[in-house]
Amino acid sequence: MRDDEVPGWWQRLGLSGLVDVHVHFLPDSVMNAVWSYFDQAEEHYDVAWPVNYRTPVADRLATLEALGVRAFPALVYPHKPDMAAWLNTWARDFAAQTPGCVPSGTFYPEPGASQYVKEALELGTRIFKVHVQVGGYDPRDEELDAVWGQLAEAGVPVVVHCGSGPIPGRHTGPGPMGEVLRKHPRLTAVIAHLGMPEYAEHLALAETYPNVHLDTTMACTPFTEAMAPMPRDLLPRYAALQDRVVLGSDFPNIPYEYAVQLESLERLDLGDEWLRAVCWENGVRLLGG
Repeated sequence: MRDDEVPGWWQRLGLSGLVDVHVHFLPDSVMNAVWSYFDQAEEHYDVAWPVNYRTPVADRLATLEALGVRAFPALVYPHKPDMAAWLNTWARDFAAQTPGCVPSGTFYPEPGASQYVKEALELGTRIFKVHVQVGGYDPRDEELDAVWGQLAEAGVPVVVHCGSGPIPGRHTGPGPMGEVLRKHPRLTAVIAHLGMPEYAEHLALAETYPNVHLDTTMACTPFTEAMAPMPRDLLPRYAALQDRVVLGSDFPNIPYEYAVQLESLERLDLGDEWLRAVCWENGVRLLGG
């Protein structure tokens, strides 16, 4: 399947489009730094990672519109202190002027984190993103305890990259985030990339905590399967969690066409009802109005 075939794909499912909870737009300086990192991917991952949608912002938005992505966040995340509050302001402003974009935010273990998260929630932020590997911090850090509590109380989802793929960090894996969930069992955590490569362990977190979701970002695509294949004996468990698996793509920072993600999900043979839930219904519920 190619990108120009995507609208026909979701129309066949009887959908009004797609909801993608894992899309990145960043300030130009930050996005350029991210792209520069991917230019050197072979040094980090032993595999080339050409960014497929390395285009101006207007072109990327037009691509999402042509694909039929009706709702998406501009996920931002810091790699050091004193970035998160600024990124939150930028993300709110971007969403305010971008049709279909849901206001997003982020945080970092630092003094004042609970205050700027509180402000973000009051100003309408509807989804957050944290990246444990890039940030290099422990999600159990005491500076974040109040933040997790705020998000759990508000019922606002937070996309968490806590899996050890594509390379592990000091605090990646299901253990640290699992302890956060034990302390905040109502937290609406969305485990990015199905938690790869610890697929089974992160799936178990979703089976244990009723508000934990899993996003499909890059999972099951040929590119990712070559690095961290998803065990097919887990499929019945993903089928049983139909209401808590949600479409994510990592657009624009993917080394293949957007259509590849959708085709890879279809090839799991979990049925049209599962695809409708993953690609539309669950995302609509998570992002809200």
